[in-house]
Amino acid sequence: MRRANVSTALVLIVIGLWFLAIELVPGVKAFAYGSDSWPIPIIGVGALLALVGIVSWVPGMLVPASIVSGIGALLYWQNTTGNWESWAYAWALIPIFVGVGIMLAGLLSRQRKTIVGGMWVAFIGLILLAVFGSFLGGWEVVGRYWPLLLILLGLLFLGRGFVRPRPRM
Repeated sequence: MRRANVSTALVLIVIGLWFLAIELVPGVKAFAYGSDSWPIPIIGVGALLALVGIVSWVPGMLVPASIVSGIGALLYWQNTTGNWESWAYAWALIPIFVGVGIMLAGLLSRQRKTIVGGMWVAFIGLILLAVFGSFLGGWEVVGRYWPLLLILLGLLFLGRGFVRPRPRM
């Protein structure tokens, strides 16, 4: 109960400081209400979720924090570059954000299996991003060889099927 109170208090203080800075500092106000900065509060919500998860020691909160912050960063990039058509393949970043959140939660809770699981999720997201980005106009690097990425992923899963876990003593 104490951690929940502390995390709630910290969230309220951070939000209050932000709005106070908007009211008192003209540069912050111009930034906050600028046409290019509307995704910044989304990133801020993700940061607040991470803060709540860390302070209240709920490592699982880092997963939604990573997703929200990642989507906010993607929206910020798209807004500043005007590359909105990248949503055709940029959605594949969301599994990467999930994987990063799982890895961070595993690091915080010191669970090796969770970290490895997060790495797999992020790796699969990278494969999806490369495949869809290559044939939907994102990257010309992979080009017509994108099926090799699917073959590589299949071989990795096949290899994992042949490896037996070591018995615990």
